[in-house]
Amino acid sequence: MAHLRSPEGCPWDQEQTHKSLTRCLVEEVSETLEAIDEQDMVLLEEELGDLLLQVIFHAQIAQENGSFTMEDVARGICDKLIRRHPHVFGDEKGSIQEADQVVDRWEQVKAEEKKQKGETGKKDSVFKKLPPRLPALLFAHDIYKRADKAGLSKQISVDSEKIESLSKGLSEEKAGQALFEVVAACRRSGLDPEASLRSFASKEVSLLEQDLG
Repeated sequence: MAHLRSPEGCPWDQEQTHKSLTRCLVEEVSETLEAIDEQDMVLLEEELGDLLLQVIFHAQIAQENGSFTMEDVARGICDKLIRRHPHVFGDEKGSIQEADQVVDRWEQVKAEEKKQKGETGKKDSVFKKLPPRLPALLFAHDIYKRADKAGLSKQISVDSEKIESLSKGLSEEKAGQALFEVVAACRRSGLDPEASLRSFASKEVSLLEQDLG
């Protein structure tokens, strides 16, 4: 990649920026997800390589700008994995046996990291730091998960009894069909399902944050 970006390299690679590569990154993630959905391991190997290329591409641009290097990226994630797994690498070794406990401990370590950086106040909100570019379905899923863990799920403007009823006996096929039907109904009504769900979910986050003070 360094050679491709050099004066002797490729004109297309030379003119790319972090911003211009965002579409490529989204496309490579989508293709990787497709390989996973199809359980195609040959394709997955290829797509993971394409995804890794995007990481290397961004790291090379950053190195040229004097921001960071690929080595910094690798070291950073290694340090984070060690720091956020004290039950594996630290003095809490063997203290956690369940996956849910791991997630809780991970969040605790993240909160401790924020305090050490002096990040306090509203940044500690249950819903702060939700990835801003998540597709609406994942965005809504994350919001409900966080609200549920914080004991706030009943404060969301939805029918809790209906959710409980729908969840019983729900399969991937039934869920897919129900979601598809809603999307099709939106199409008939001239509504954008992505925008509709994101708008509703964002509004609920604002209301829940108000309740949290």
